[in-house]
Amino acid sequence: MTIQTVGIIGAGTMGNGIAQACAVSGINVVMVDISDAAVQKGLATVAGSLDRLIKKEKISEADKAAALARIKTSTSYDDLKAAQLVIEAATENYELKLKILKQVDAIVAPEVIVASNTSSISITKLAAATSRADRFIGMHFFNPVPMMALVEIIRGLQTSDATHDAVKALAEALGKSPITVKNAPGFVVNRILVPMINEAFFVLAEGLATPEDIDAGMKLGCNQPIGPLALADMIGLDVCLAVMDVYLTEFGDSKYRPCPLLKEMVAAGRLGRKTGQGVYTY
Repeated sequence: MTIQTVGIIGAGTMGNGIAQACAVSGINVVMVDISDAAVQKGLATVAGSLDRLIKKEKISEADKAAALARIKTSTSYDDLKAAQLVIEAATENYELKLKILKQVDAIVAPEVIVASNTSSISITKLAAATSRADRFIGMHFFNPVPMMALVEIIRGLQTSDATHDAVKALAEALGKSPITVKNAPGFVVNRILVPMINEAFFVLAEGLATPEDIDAGMKLGCNQPIGPLALADMIGLDVCLAVMDVYLTEFGDSKYRPCPLLKEMVAAGRLGRKTGQGVYTY
């Protein structure tokens, strides 16, 4: 199956990033959101991002014009009928995703593949709510989408080989480096990353080193571009805590218990960059 047109639900950070990656690679896009203002804002973000690539001499003005011409914006799910693949990129909320997926499932042709750009919700569970469980898959893009090479392709228990292969081929056509993952909480990257951040909070709580030295140690010793505590501030301490709570519940293993200091900081409203104060002050 060749994917020539991709439908994207959600024109926010992830949705417009996926739209840009597709359009730059010569794939047509239908980007849908609830209001015209939302889709226009998403389109403006793509235009701004392409302008930055022109300044860096990565693309030309003609490339920008061609990419933007490939993105059709809409507020109607009916326009998704033109797509061979629909990617849901709405907010990370199970009930919302379920509602959207049921609407899409009812509109698009039976052979169309439907994917969710989720970072935490079970693909098997979402697939079971559709009439095309074998043609349902997870495509977890990383932020910022145009810059990040990784896509986690998550197979639900029901996902067929043909669906997996078509989506993997598309990810490669976008210039991405996909990895194939079985459905499990956190998939691969966040399963390893968030417990590492949690451990950094235990190290901090025990007074083993200052936040600056913990981050410097991981940057210099493990070649990480940003230390785990600074990264936690960027992600949001509330998000890190919520992810650890999911792991503790789903796996029932005490090794996933959230660090008490992390819980205290969230209770204090020190959530990181978005509140101006987390481990560090902004």
